[in-house]
Amino acid sequence: MKSENRYCNNLISYARFKTRVVHIGDIPLGGHHPIRIQSMTNTNTMDTTATVNQTIRLVDAGCDYVRITAQGPKEAENLAKIKKELSEKGYTVPLIADIHFNPLAAEIAARIVEKVRINPGNYVDKKKNEKIDYSDFEYQEELEHIKERISPLIKICKENNTAIRIGTNHGSLSDRIMSRYGDTPLGMVESALEFIQICEFLDFRNIVLSMKASNIKIMVEAYRLLVHRMMKNGMDYPLHVGVTEAGSGMEGRIKSAAGIGALLHDGIGDTIRVSLTENPEAEVPVAKTIANRYSINYFASNNQMEESPINPFEYYKRFTHQIKNIGKNNPPVIISAIQTDKSSENIDFIYTPNLSVVNTKTTAPVIIPLHQWVKKDSLFPLFRMEEYLLTKKKSSELNFILLSNTNLTPDFISKIKEDEHIVLIIESDNIYDLRKIFFQLIQLHCKCPVIIKRTYTDLSEEEFMIYAASDIAFLMVDGLGDGIWLEAEQINTNLIEKTASDILQSIGSKIYKTEYISCPTCGRTSYNILETIDRIKQYTGHLKGLKIAIMGCVVNGPGEMADADYGYVGSLPGKINLYKNKSLVRRNINENEALDALIQLIKDNGDWIDEA
Repeated sequence: MKSENRYCNNLISYARFKTRVVHIGDIPLGGHHPIRIQSMTNTNTMDTTATVNQTIRLVDAGCDYVRITAQGPKEAENLAKIKKELSEKGYTVPLIADIHFNPLAAEIAARIVEKVRINPGNYVDKKKNEKIDYSDFEYQEELEHIKERISPLIKICKENNTAIRIGTNHGSLSDRIMSRYGDTPLGMVESALEFIQICEFLDFRNIVLSMKASNIKIMVEAYRLLVHRMMKNGMDYPLHVGVTEAGSGMEGRIKSAAGIGALLHDGIGDTIRVSLTENPEAEVPVAKTIANRYSINYFASNNQMEESPINPFEYYKRFTHQIKNIGKNNPPVIISAIQTDKSSENIDFIYTPNLSVVNTKTTAPVIIPLHQWVKKDSLFPLFRMEEYLLTKKKSSELNFILLSNTNLTPDFISKIKEDEHIVLIIESDNIYDLRKIFFQLIQLHCKCPVIIKRTYTDLSEEEFMIYAASDIAFLMVDGLGDGIWLEAEQINTNLIEKTASDILQSIGSKIYKTEYISCPTCGRTSYNILETIDRIKQYTGHLKGLKIAIMGCVVNGPGEMADADYGYVGSLPGKINLYKNKSLVRRNINENEALDALIQLIKDNGDWIDEA
């Protein structure tokens, strides 16, 4: 199989995208090397002892690389002290300097650390939201200015064997890119490619790339488009994968796993960072759980190419019939096993193998196997394929048919595809087989809604959440699936139900609560973001469907919260800026007054409701 054909001519590859090897210190990245784990310190970079101690904790937890912010020349220079103290303690972990706005800081850091991360949106270009129309001459003139300004950094990196990560972020694209492409995956890719072409012109290829976003669909589209464009241009640079501003707790872990896992399933990703609004050490076990699933041999049994009927660069939901609340434009439904107490209000259907245990507290419709089924309101039969073809005991409203990849045939599809009372439930141990079933249904013009069923065994609670999020997102980011049914041995049913709801919320398919976009903090954070998030959640957690961003600083915050309805962003120590969408509406509010001001801002815009 030639991986060059990935996404070209409607072909999808099930192999890992083979990238060149980039040496970052003594830990190589890309090629056939395992997926590398990294995180970022959140200490003050000028506090050498605190930064060294936290770096050691990250390495001991399993980090291959550690990133440290260097917002100015003095912080960049202090990286030498940090590196020296680490070495004296026996730690040789490669360090990455995180640079924004300041080329001089990058040039200083590149002589000290093994890798420098720059953002094309703010390294030379500026995002001022001022100029929206560039002539071809003006556009090219700015590119020449970028080449001139970045050339000293490239020269230093070549002399010191320092790698560069060109890290593009959705929401922080320059005015110049925005003028041509908008705040889109295409704009993100074009921004990176411009820098790559300058690097290659200067004969520098020690490059790593990233396309981060807090919106998972945008993130996946951007990475896929980048890989496609690299292949067309004969490029093979390693890829750093992560979801920005994923949040904290269970929701942050699920959102990170959904975005990262969907790409790793696709064979895209050489190093990952899980960005949680928690202590950085908490990120590493989550990242390891995600990465460990994708060993070198993970794709061996799926090393093939197949024709795809979907556009991998743009989201479209598969078109289906509507049956009750399933399919067409309805949000995905959730099926759950019956409980002795009342199920979550987010559950749409309850399954039980035994009609006698249906509890009077259950308000959702019930799915019953054929041998138990009787014609009652809110009871619907579950068939195997053979049962459906042979029996006359069918519902006139809704029939579920459980299928595996082994018994789905073109002949069967032709018999059911016009029946508007059928919902298919598909299951397989192999996630790629499920995608193939969807492709087959699309190619044969079958419009029956489809529920994705996944069963997990021998997993911890965190492994279950991470695996389920990766699997469901892999399909639903392409609009495949009208519902999910998760089962897991020895996992509490309430946790299974919440996991299902949080997965759908994380990919934007079904919103059931307030969504919080929050950064993982770094040395630039100017207030206690962890305590603040808890307080904001306490007062706004009932505002279903609202997106609130809580960001540590003004460097990345205003850009990376592009999807948020409201933003709470650190400006100066003890000071907060408030945003409505992308617009700054209040500046430098005292921190002890900022929560009340945020609530008032929400009320002033008509988005507040009193808690029941």
